[in-house]
Amino acid sequence: MASGNTLATFFPCDNEPPASNYATLDTRNAHPVLDFDDSTDESAVFTGILPRHYGGGGITVYLHWAGTSATSGTARWAVSVEAIASQDIDSDGFASAQTAGGTANGTSGVETVTSIAFTDGAQMDSLAAGGAFRLKVTRDADGTSGTDDMTGDAELLAVEVKET
Repeated sequence: MASGNTLATFFPCDNEPPASNYATLDTRNAHPVLDFDDSTDESAVFTGILPRHYGGGGITVYLHWAGTSATSGTARWAVSVEAIASQDIDSDGFASAQTAGGTANGTSGVETVTSIAFTDGAQMDSLAAGGAFRLKVTRDADGTSGTDDMTGDAELLAVEVKET
């Protein structure tokens, strides 16, 4: 697989919400979105299989989102990977989250793309080609990993995982 090729995509209706503090499914002009609150850390979880043609390097996760009403400020995102191969599925085993902030577009409803890079190995929970995995996306609304000062919900439109 070549660097930069898409490995997986996830959309709001693919969400497998955690038991608590989950992003809520909503629509905006008939577009499904996941609403992430501005005052509580909320998450969405997606399950996939890393393609067998994955070359073994790192990955970059691209979060496509928009502000519900905000036209300024930063939304802070945290993404973590859980390899299912060695995981007892009766509990969670996500690797440490990698984080980044994205600035809301100056027009509410216009997409912002925030990228978060992962190196191969521990940051990806040692996920290998052909392995089933879960990807957890969290808005770090309390800003423990960096500034989150965007008011209102952040609406997740799509997630893309690319090989780096």
